Amino acid sequence: MATVELDYGHIDRLCNNAGTNGHGRPEVPDEKWQRIWEINVMAHFYAARAALPAMLNRGEGYVLNTASAAGLLSQVGSAPYAVTKHAAVGFAEWLSITYGDRGVKVSCLCPQTVRTAMTAGNPNGVASINGMMEPELLCDSVVEALREETFLILPHPDVLTYMLRKTGGYDRWLKGMRRLQEGYGKPD
Repeated sequence: MATVELDYGHIDRLCNNAGTNGHGRPEVPDEKWQRIWEINVMAHFYAARAALPAMLNRGEGYVLNTASAAGLLSQVGSAPYAVTKHAAVGFAEWLSITYGDRGVKVSCLCPQTVRTAMTAGNPNGVASINGMMEPELLCDSVVEALREETFLILPHPDVLTYMLRKTGGYDRWLKGMRRLQEGYGKPD
């Protein structure tokens, strides 16, 4: 981080956008779980650990962590993805709670499906139930949310509706998710 700051100046905004998916249940091999954990969670931690000291010394900075709607709602068919994205959201919340009054702003981007290399070949996956968003549209929503200093960035408006249903009736929501899973094939 010191080299980056020497070459380019201080970091105003840190955007943590690493992510990978992994289908499967708890029986996914440990090495695969660890790889997904390292990319989806620890990459955010390592970058924040490197950038935060200077931000805190200046009393300003912005951290944008990309998680996923799966971090708020879960992910049918992928325990590793669901678990790690929940952790990524939790880490962003913790950063905001811990450093928000010290000048460091935090936002957490939680889209459903965006047309990227990661979603190529799976246009009808469960995450694209509300349609696959084009990257340019996602970028517009991120820029606006950062301007407004919004913590939770939800480019797919349906995600907020799903969250409200989840928190308004957890057992009912779980039953609905089971029905959704049924539509995409039962796990082995």
